[in-house]
Amino acid sequence: MKKIFSLLLFIFCCTVARAGIGSHDAIYVGGTVNTVQEKTEGKTSMTDDAFVFEYKNGKLTIPFQEVNALEYGQKAGRRVGMAVAISPLFLLSKKRHHFLTVSFLDETKKQQAAVFELGKEIIKPTLTSLQAKTSAKVEYQDDEARKSVEGK
Repeated sequence: MKKIFSLLLFIFCCTVARAGIGSHDAIYVGGTVNTVQEKTEGKTSMTDDAFVFEYKNGKLTIPFQEVNALEYGQKAGRRVGMAVAISPLFLLSKKRHHFLTVSFLDETKKQQAAVFELGKEIIKPTLTSLQAKTSAKVEYQDDEARKSVEGK
């Protein structure tokens, strides 16, 4: 019985550890930036003049003055992995993924786009800061995304 409990506990810990990004982290999902690999995990921050995505092997710096569009959207998905590993009851819960697309001009004035998945605790501060520091207004993919950020 102890072996079964230990095995289930191990599976649960592994599944939870791989369940998604941390609430204060971000993932570069993809885009036209070729200096960062897709699905690269890191942290976002703001300097006086740029949005910065820092990851293990470097950083992507996007100057505020070069940002020309911001888009935010959500995608809800079922917790299938946890349902298979632990309990079918996890199919009843949803996990929301929060995506930010930043469109900008690079140093050669070529249009670029970077898509990030943001942790739930950094969504509102990131969108608020980007909108305040750039000339771009956040475009929401739907009313549910707008309500989640603006509360309206």
